[in-house]
Amino acid sequence: MWNQQKLNTYQGALFNKVSQLIEYYIEQGILIAGEQLPSERELANILNINRTTVVRALDNLSERGLLIRRQGSGTFVNDKKWGVQAHTTINWRLPARFYQNKQSRYQQKVELIRRQQTNIIDLANGDLPTIWMPKLLLPNISSDELIMHEKNSDQLQLGLPTLKTQIANYMQQRFAMSVDTSQILITSGTQQSLFLITQGLLKPGDAIAIESPSYFYSLPLFQAAGLRLYGIECDNEGITLDSLRKVVSQQPIKWLFLNPIFQNPLGFVMSDKRKKAILAFCRSQCIGIVEDDAYSGLAFNSQLSISPIKKFDHHNQVIYLGSLSKYIGRNIRVGWMIAPRNIIENLADIRQHIDSGLSILPQLLAEEYLKNHYVTHQRFLSEQLNLKANQLMKWLNDYFGHLLNYQKPLGGFHLYAQLSVKSSQQEIAILNQLLAQNIIVSPGSDYGDKFGWIRLSYGHFN
Repeated sequence: MWNQQKLNTYQGALFNKVSQLIEYYIEQGILIAGEQLPSERELANILNINRTTVVRALDNLSERGLLIRRQGSGTFVNDKKWGVQAHTTINWRLPARFYQNKQSRYQQKVELIRRQQTNIIDLANGDLPTIWMPKLLLPNISSDELIMHEKNSDQLQLGLPTLKTQIANYMQQRFAMSVDTSQILITSGTQQSLFLITQGLLKPGDAIAIESPSYFYSLPLFQAAGLRLYGIECDNEGITLDSLRKVVSQQPIKWLFLNPIFQNPLGFVMSDKRKKAILAFCRSQCIGIVEDDAYSGLAFNSQLSISPIKKFDHHNQVIYLGSLSKYIGRNIRVGWMIAPRNIIENLADIRQHIDSGLSILPQLLAEEYLKNHYVTHQRFLSEQLNLKANQLMKWLNDYFGHLLNYQKPLGGFHLYAQLSVKSSQQEIAILNQLLAQNIIVSPGSDYGDKFGWIRLSYGHFN
């Protein structure tokens, strides 16, 4: 594995070449999480370089959080990337294969099967199945009116007023929340909302906290913004206050990003008591909260409390992100942000300079959905997803037996399960075994978790 020929393919100072070589081996899965590297002396001898150069390279990677150096024990691949100083990854001159090389070997196999096979069970796919998408009709609007809307898009940079009214009605009917339409910004989905927040409210090097594990962990936009991510431990009610206190006492956390209702991937629902406690603590520490609500309309039990944290926010410290992608499909990209008016106006101005605002057509379809369809359609989706979840659990019990542990899903799209394995090699063996049967799952490492965990999206279980 360690050879000078590979080392010489990199550019820059010699210590930087060594850093790039080790980083490449980690990205390719050749060096796995928790694995110990050869000693400094051994690496120097293998690569035929000075030991001082090796030390400098290892120190560089340790500072970035990719390696952990333990006095008297050696150097190890970090089994989590929390706190890593993420370097900007946007570079338009890079060839397409750069992004392919960033994938693990398992991910590369998955992409190959997706391209070559048609009869697959893709339990890593968290999108809404196309057969469940509602059949939406545009309102009675002429092409001239549509063109006029598009021409006036500069005046509508906060979003279509009639859609904002429907969103305010939706929040009132579903959560008994009173929302001023002047505090609503229409976006093209949660990803755009998060991008605007990273551009307008954060700067490179800032520390943010997220649930551990969390889908936020895998988002490249946080890496592109150069943010430091710190994981907060969770129990079956969400992040724990003790873990949050500990991280905040050690790091200058600016924002806390949460997905509290049917969290991705864990699936928990944060209790109202926990929401209020987290909110009070963050207020005492001047920490803002970004709340992503993607699944709250998909509860399997109508008695379950699905109120957002934003409902308990009386001091404008929570930015609420809503989206319709899990209800009407990802192609009609419409979401919304609820925040103080000055914030959404600033973020809308940033967007206007980047992509010239929003298209009217998706907003009209979203308005139609919220006005005429969401009650019956979301009930239908909940019933179908509950049925699929029960079918998946039966299959898991038959296939894995006592070798798999999980909590029964309460709603949403995902089931998170723990394999009875003792090493990442055993985990990979099981993933490959499933892959050989054209069954694709998401490993927990995609969400910042340790080995042995997998996420299964039961909407696509067959």
